[in-house]
Parts: sequence; structure tokens; C-alpha cells
Amino acid sequence: MNSLEIFNNVCGLSSKIVTQKYSTSFSWASTLFQPEIRQHIYNIYGFVRFADEIVDTFHGFDKAQLMDEFEQSYRSALQHGISLNPILHSFCLTQKEKNIPQHLVDAFLHSMKMDLGEIKDLNDEKYNEYIYGSAEVVGLMCLKVFVNGNVDDYNKMKPYAQSLGAAFQKINFLRDISADFNDLNRTYFPNVDFRKFSEADKKEIEKDIAKDFEHAFTGIKMLPISSRIAVFMAYKYYINLFKKIRRTRPELLLTKRISVSNARKIYLFGEMVLNKNLKLV
Repeated sequence: MNSLEIFNNVCGLSSKIVTQKYSTSFSWASTLFQPEIRQHIYNIYGFVRFADEIVDTFHGFDKAQLMDEFEQSYRSALQHGISLNPILHSFCLTQKEKNIPQHLVDAFLHSMKMDLGEIKDLNDEKYNEYIYGSAEVVGLMCLKVFVNGNVDDYNKMKPYAQSLGAAFQKINFLRDISADFNDLNRTYFPNVDFRKFSEADKKEIEKDIAKDFEHAFTGIKMLPISSRIAVFMAYKYYINLFKKIRRTRPELLLTKRISVSNARKIYLFGEMVLNKNLKLV
């Protein structure tokens, strides 16, 4: 390896560590990708994770300034082909190699900046705008990696990738209602008053999520084998989380964060490894 290759490798390892430290479930699922895909997914995850951390957890700091610096550094890295921020450097390598459209990244950054303002009483248009930028485009970035430049495959699977990203994000909203509403003063779902969050409200949201999942599953079956098993693992994890949320009363969602147990995660991962080895998926 020459010096630049070593630097690229170190940056990629940084993105892998971010994935492993911030999400055990996603990290496990990522190991099911074929090697030629896996690093690119780490690179995408590291980028979106750091942006999300700025707006969600860096309390006591000037989040707007941090977000502005993050975006400026990203655009500089993209323009010059290098950054001393390893997360930005590795993401830009993936964006260029896999031809991830700039409008997808711009939409993501726009939604992150929406979180810096007041997220309350969103109408349907603003809600869909946020879902698209914060989740659907991330699915589309990953899809660009999965299809490896095949434009026809990308266009064919695009709506299914958006549905899967939307389902994941809406479940995250339900899972994180307590922190979002009580700590961050955010209410993402339109036409819902969380001071009077009812079973009817919850069921309406769940109906929408179930519709997204049903649509997305069609697309998962169309993915290349190099990515299908890992995506199916993530799908199964969120389906399990969704089932737990459906069994949870609305008032409890406002006081606790629902999660899938480590034992269940291990079972799901083992199931996917077996399916992979037996070529059942």
C-alpha cells in the first residue's frame, strides 16, 4: 500500500468503528454484506450518524455552528478529494465511486438542519419532506451501492428502498417518542397531540408503517444476493421492534424506549447466517 491507500484504509476503519459503537444491530447486519459492499455501507452509516449526533445529542454546544462546519467540511472534501476528517473522507470516496447523486446528500443535510429548528405541528407536506431527507435518501444511497452502477436496477428498486427507509424512520419516531417529546420538544407525526396520545392515534401510525413494510418487502426480494441477506436482517430486526411497539400502550411509549433484547438480536443474526449458508434467502 502507498501512503494514500493507507490513509483511505484508516478512514474506512474509522467509519467501521462508528458503526460498531453506535449500533450493534446494524453492525451485525453489515457483516452479512459481501466484502465489496460492506465498507461502503460503513462509510454511509458513519456520515449520517455523525450528522444525526450533532442535532440529537451534542447538547451544550452550538449545534447550528457544528452542523454548518460539518457541511462545509464535507463539501470541501468532495471538491478536493481529501479530508483530515476520516468520516467525511471515507463517505466522499463512496459517493464518488458509487455515483451517489448530490441531491440525495443535500436532501439529507436539509432534514438534519430541520432538526435544529422547531419540529412541532408538522403538516403532511413537511412531515413527508423530513422523512424523505432523513431516511428515504439514506436507503437510496445504499441502493446505489447495492446495484453497483446499474441504472435500470436502481430505478426499478428505488420506490421500495424509499418505503423501507420510511418504515425504519417512523418506527424510530415511535420508539423515541419519550426522548423526542419530553427532552427535545419534537413531535414528528402530523395531526397528533402527544399530550393526549391515544390508541387510535397509535394504530393509525402503525397502519401506515405496515403499508411501507409490505411494499418494501417486494423490493428486498429483488436485491442482488450480495446485499439481500443483510437488508433482510435489518428488516427482520425492525419487524421485531415493530411488534413490541404494537404491544405497548401509548402512555408507556411516552415514558420508556422500546428495544429488542440482545438475546433476540443474536437469534435473528444466527437465523440469517444459517439462511446465508444454506442459500435460503
